[in-house]
Amino acid sequence: MGSDSWIADAHVDLLLEVASRRAGGEANPFGEHWLPQLRAGGVRLQVCPVYVQGDLVPDGALRGALALAAAFHVTVRDTPEVLQVVSQADLDPVESGERLGLMLALEGTEALGSSPELIDAFWALGVRMVGLTWARRNAFADGSGEPSPGGLSKLGEELVDRLVELGCAIDLAHASERTFDDVLERVGGDGALIVSHTCCRAVRDTPRNTSDEQLRAIAACDGLVGIMALASAVDPDRHDLDRYLDHVEHAVSVAGPERVCLGGDFMAQLVRSGTVRITPRELSTLPPKLEPGTPVTGLAGPEDYPAVAEGLRRRGHDENVVAAILHGNLVHFLRRTLPF
Repeated sequence: MGSDSWIADAHVDLLLEVASRRAGGEANPFGEHWLPQLRAGGVRLQVCPVYVQGDLVPDGALRGALALAAAFHVTVRDTPEVLQVVSQADLDPVESGERLGLMLALEGTEALGSSPELIDAFWALGVRMVGLTWARRNAFADGSGEPSPGGLSKLGEELVDRLVELGCAIDLAHASERTFDDVLERVGGDGALIVSHTCCRAVRDTPRNTSDEQLRAIAACDGLVGIMALASAVDPDRHDLDRYLDHVEHAVSVAGPERVCLGGDFMAQLVRSGTVRITPRELSTLPPKLEPGTPVTGLAGPEDYPAVAEGLRRRGHDENVVAAILHGNLVHFLRRTLPF
């Protein structure tokens, strides 16, 4: 990849595998199983979400989240070329290529129980992006997978207000439509809003994907949308690189080229390793005949990101737009939202 083709990725659940392998006695699972792929794909900045799997909710949610956060911190400590991104200054060595930046995030807020004030503890651990929901309902908001989804609860309103006070990015991936609207109405122009990993509903019509109205709303508040390589969201019948690029181009056409980034959400390796434990309810949400962890052909993991750059160029996008999508937009968003 060229010097301007490096990658900033808004969402990969690598901590699930790293924590699981560490618990099984492996000394360096990040270095063995993820660092080579990130290097091969030209990834210099990776957002690492803390996701609590369904079999730990509710009673084990906080313990599960802390285990992943601990795995993150051990990885940073034990990998010399890695640094934790918690401030704008941390982006300097990332952009120069001196270090690989990892940023901690929350995907879903089950770990907080019903105590929004616990977000301060996760902020102290370095969490700089918070997804209010996964697909399911929690004490703060409803996700897009609920059969009759609601929006923000009173506790959710308190949590959103605190995230704005902290300057923490609010991630609306997996949010129900009402949650999405409630957050936009409450935050207005004061918050930093991102949909870290999604696809476009106009290309593949599913509640998990983002509508054109939502794309325009995110663009209007100076937010960002990350396009993910998840087969069920890209297209269950045609989950290949070209179809993925259709989503990228649609988001660009609706939200603008400065509002689109990458949010890989690569699941194939996680499922293959046995890291992801899929509950029967989660399995029932998959399209028929689509196996869990089915990769997007040509974009199965971060090592395949050079193909995205080349695909965008083949479709006629100039180098400025390609660089913006690959890394520039996410870095600009974080330079605007992270503390000094």
